[in-house]
Amino acid sequence: MPAERPQDAHIFVHNLTMAYGSLVIQRDLTFGVQRGDIFIIMGGSGCGKSTLLRHLVGLQAPAQGDVLYDGQSLWQVEPAERERMMRRFGVLYQSAALWSSMTLAENIALPLEQYTDLSPSRIGELVSLKLALVGLAGFADYYPSELSGGMQKRAGLARAMALDPDILFFDEPSAGLDPVSSRRLDDLILELRDSLGATVVMVTHELASILTIGTNSVFLDADTKTMIAQGDPKKLLAESPDPKVHEFLTRGDPQA
Repeated sequence: MPAERPQDAHIFVHNLTMAYGSLVIQRDLTFGVQRGDIFIIMGGSGCGKSTLLRHLVGLQAPAQGDVLYDGQSLWQVEPAERERMMRRFGVLYQSAALWSSMTLAENIALPLEQYTDLSPSRIGELVSLKLALVGLAGFADYYPSELSGGMQKRAGLARAMALDPDILFFDEPSAGLDPVSSRRLDDLILELRDSLGATVVMVTHELASILTIGTNSVFLDADTKTMIAQGDPKKLLAESPDPKVHEFLTRGDPQA
């Protein structure tokens, strides 16, 4: 019998095993993400964090198990239905993944042009709105190379929000940013979660982000190839008996 799905889970990962051929990356992952969570996928290097994210967004099929969104399977539906479900997702990649030959406006307009029947004028209005939401009003005609790293991440976030997704996925959003820019991005993620009512799933190793904005989490272990902790990161820091989790959340600081 399948595990009972929490009634209020926005995302439910059930008995998920991830593998490349015969090489198992993680096995037996079962956890729920609640609506409105800022859910952190954490663990040491090579444990499969980004691989899990690819399974969640529909880019890599599981070796076993499933991912459910509001009770609907992502992997046991026809490809056309899976694609429709994936349009609910907004993804910010580690590199921002902006098209260098396009302006910010063109980058953000691209998914709107591909997946909607909106008029060019309406698309232009939405592009301006998305840029304003991330603090980039007035930068529509800039190219990515003309922006700082932090501004590129915010532009990538604006594009991730283009289709008004109800779930945002971030892969190491603070990678390459200085501490001040990283904190500003964390603040922006919080503001957008609160204003848009979105659920956020984030892969990160940044301790400041994990403990500042994370409301729920799963900890993946590379040695046992499964999850060894789940819950509010701050609560795990205070209460987890597992030395691997404590060391990760304190970075080995004996005073923590």
